[in-house]
Amino acid sequence: MAAVVALGAFGSIIGSFLNVVVYRVPRGISIVSPRSACGSCGHEVRWHDNIPLVSWLVLRGRCRDCRARISIRYPLIELAGAAFFVLVAEFFAPALFASASATMLGSSALALAAFLYLAAISLALAVIDIETHRLPNAIVLPAYPVGVVLLTLSAGLGADLGRLISAAVGAGAMLVVYLLLAVPRPGGMGLGDVKLAGVIGLFAGWLGWAPLVVAGIGGFILGGLFGIVLLAAGRGRKTAIAFGPWMLAGAWIGILFGDRIVASYLALFGLT
Repeated sequence: MAAVVALGAFGSIIGSFLNVVVYRVPRGISIVSPRSACGSCGHEVRWHDNIPLVSWLVLRGRCRDCRARISIRYPLIELAGAAFFVLVAEFFAPALFASASATMLGSSALALAAFLYLAAISLALAVIDIETHRLPNAIVLPAYPVGVVLLTLSAGLGADLGRLISAAVGAGAMLVVYLLLAVPRPGGMGLGDVKLAGVIGLFAGWLGWAPLVVAGIGGFILGGLFGIVLLAAGRGRKTAIAFGPWMLAGAWIGILFGDRIVASYLALFGLT
């Protein structure tokens, strides 16, 4: 229980940092400086007014100095960070606790770190894409080297190099498929979606073929269902849809539940 609380607290701290990322990266502002300040009066945020979740509640959603409203988006992202980190840790917990050696423990810990990183950027990218219809290179592109290094080290320590093959195939396949969809219709799917697809393929493919398949098609299914809802509401033809959040939602369904989904599907047709 203590570990869950600690990880949730860490996730909320990351969520607090992601609030900075979500606001500053699309505007080309450094995420390091200047320090966070009220958007209305310009006063720097005091350290005790920057405690995830707690400070917003204590201040009742208002700036201490000018009483301007603080968007509820800030605590929601912090809460989402906490919940997301706990969920990802729960998924990797069995491998961590089952580690029979320091080498295997290191392998599992590196895999957990890789997917916690993916969780963090997924949250940031989803919010940014909804607000700006952009998937910034500053967030997407570093995910390739970070993912390659962490997942390669994890697979190497775990003596499971097959994961690297499926990860490479996943990244390449997703990039090619999305590029083929984007080129004929430049206004339909952006290159940001293409770059993000490779990241999704890398991480989902590392877990295996079932997570990769579900992650690959999940975004299209979820995005298509949302499009149908918009059409039914009479808004589909006029509303631009940010596809990144649906790609990421589909990816995480594949990562967390892909094996079970594929196994259930095959069992339905007596193929297991």
